[in-house]
Amino acid sequence: MSVLSSLKILDFSTLLPGPFASMWLADMGADVVRVEAPTRPDMVRMRPPFDGGVSAGHGYLNRSKRSVALDLKVPGSAEIVKRLVQDYDIVLEQFRPGVMDRLGIGYETLSVVNPKVIYCALTGYGQTGPMKDRAGHDLNYLSLAGVMSATGRIASGPTPAGVQIADVGGGSLPSIIGLLAAVIHRGQTGEGQFVDVSMYDSSISWNCQVNPGYLVGGQTMSYEMGGLNGGSFYDCYETSDGRYMSVGSLEPKFWIGLCETLGIPEVIDKITEPGPEMKPIKDAIANVFKTKTLQEWTEIFAKVDVCVEPVLNAGEALAHPQAIARDMVVNVPKPDGGTQKQTGAPIKFSKCPPVFKSIGAELGVHTVDVLGAAGYSAEEIEAFREAGMFGDAVEDVAAK
Repeated sequence: MSVLSSLKILDFSTLLPGPFASMWLADMGADVVRVEAPTRPDMVRMRPPFDGGVSAGHGYLNRSKRSVALDLKVPGSAEIVKRLVQDYDIVLEQFRPGVMDRLGIGYETLSVVNPKVIYCALTGYGQTGPMKDRAGHDLNYLSLAGVMSATGRIASGPTPAGVQIADVGGGSLPSIIGLLAAVIHRGQTGEGQFVDVSMYDSSISWNCQVNPGYLVGGQTMSYEMGGLNGGSFYDCYETSDGRYMSVGSLEPKFWIGLCETLGIPEVIDKITEPGPEMKPIKDAIANVFKTKTLQEWTEIFAKVDVCVEPVLNAGEALAHPQAIARDMVVNVPKPDGGTQKQTGAPIKFSKCPPVFKSIGAELGVHTVDVLGAAGYSAEEIEAFREAGMFGDAVEDVAAK
């Protein structure tokens, strides 16, 4: 048995934050059914590279989930959702506030049908406030949350991160935590509830190294002025072949070991507070790193434990012995009987291993099965198809 095998989830989300959250839940055994619009393009399905006609991104983000095609704007679709939600524990959606209400399937409506339902609305700015209806993306949330004001270089200003911090860290993970906390509450009280997750809110909370100092003492931080944002020796340094080594030798024993390994023991006692005064020390470190290649430095620092590691690209990272040992690359079944390599599950349970049922499913391929399990007859499902509820994603049911 999987750790979340008792949970059934209706997932209306698209793009990255919601699907990433429901993928983790599916990895832990939850039965996730994606309710997808058959007429609105899903960017995740459209992005290359493709494997047997399936986008690699879709194959990963939507693995182990079933797909139901349903045009929520077609009259009668809301009644299907109401029927389905009677047998589901969780609803996850990622529309702007009020959209699900206008479609007739908002929380107030669905909670009447199923009082135990846990409904998570994942949005950019939350369900309240003057910006609740405003569009946004990862960079916008981080900017308004104050994160970008200290993420970058003095010479060039803010630097976009290589991963979507607000989307995943501020959206996906809080959604998972909120939903599972609500599941525990429901187990204690029998009550479902509405979970309001804002990527903007979460991004503010993630600024945990800066906000406390400002709220208590009025302190702020700018580029390369803090201990962890480039203002100290904690940084990345270029090698002779144009690659980079990361230096995180913060503790005294690691700092001493770093300087001794680099052959610059004379700077050990010259350490200063983060800021411009740190430049001579950083220059000394940088000058040494430029004398050898990434591979040479990697081999040198593999023999000492001082928090110095190479900056790897995706291919190198996924081929690293530690990633392999931690099962962070897995083979996931494809419909044709083959497998697709994907990133593995990061949470390890001693009794409940992750479940990788299949790569992301073809749009609407499980529509008939899911509606049939909800009690609809083949004739009713065919009538829905003829009414345009499934778009072109479902073939003639009556002909089967």
